[in-house]
Amino acid sequence: MRVGFIGLGSQGGPMARRIVGGGLDVTLWARRPATLTPFADTSAKTAQSPAELAAASDLVCLCVVGDDDVREVLAGDNGVLAGLAPGGIVAIHSTVHPDTCRELAESAAKQGVSIIDAPVSGGGPAAEEGQLLVMVGGDDEVVERCRPVFATYADPIVHLGPLGSGQLAKILNNLLFTANLGSAASALELGEALGIPREKLGEVVTRGSANSKALSSIAAFGGRTDQLASIAGALLQKDVRHAASIADAASAPQGAVFDAADAALIALQHPR
Repeated sequence: MRVGFIGLGSQGGPMARRIVGGGLDVTLWARRPATLTPFADTSAKTAQSPAELAAASDLVCLCVVGDDDVREVLAGDNGVLAGLAPGGIVAIHSTVHPDTCRELAESAAKQGVSIIDAPVSGGGPAAEEGQLLVMVGGDDEVVERCRPVFATYADPIVHLGPLGSGQLAKILNNLLFTANLGSAASALELGEALGIPREKLGEVVTRGSANSKALSSIAAFGGRTDQLASIAGALLQKDVRHAASIADAASAPQGAVFDAADAALIALQHPR
C-alpha cells in the first residue's frame, strides 16, 4: 500500500518515520518545509500539495490539529480529495468531532473514497516505540486494509465500530483525562494550603496509589499548571467542548466528570 502522510508534528513525525521504517512507499506533504528535514535521509518522497500527495497514495493519513485543519487539507482544488483515486482511503488521526468525520465521508463517498477515523493516544514517545494506541471507527473491510500500516507504529489497534466510534472513544478519554487534571490540581492546591509544598506532594503521590497520568503531568511542572496550559490547554478545551456537544445531542447527562473537567480548564485558563 502506498501511504501519504500529512501532519509531521511531535506525534505525526514519529508515526511517519515508523511507516517509512516499515518499508512502505511513503509520500509526505507539510505546510512548514522544516518538518520535512528529518526525512531527508529516508526513502520518503515529498509532494508539492495535498492533491499531489493523494495522487501518489492509496491511503492518506492525517495528523493535523483540529476539525478546520482536516477540512482545509481535504477540500479544494489542491486538497487530498482532489487527488485521491476511487478506492482510496483517508484515515483521520486527528481528534475531531464524529460529525466532522461523517460529513467528510459523505463528500468522499461521491468519488469512491472511504474515510475512517483513527485518533491516537500516547504521544511521540509511544509512536517511536510502536506502542501508540489507535482507536478506529469505520467499515470492517477498510479498517483491515489499513491495519498493516497502523501496526508499524501502534499496538493496540482497537476497532470500536462504525465511523465516528474512534473519535467518540478518544473524546471521552480526553474528557476523563481533563477531569483527572482538575482533581489532581485541586488536591495539590489543598496540600499547599495545609502546609505541604506542591512539588513535594506531587513527588509522594506519583509513587502512591492515587497516582495518575494527569497528576504525573502536573508534577512534572512542579505541581503547577502554568506550563501545561500553554501545551495542552487549547486542545483539552476543544475536546471537552466536543464531549459536551455530543452529550447534549444525545440528551445524556453531563455528570460529575464535566464538573472536574471544567475546574481543570479554569485552572489552565481555557474555560469551556
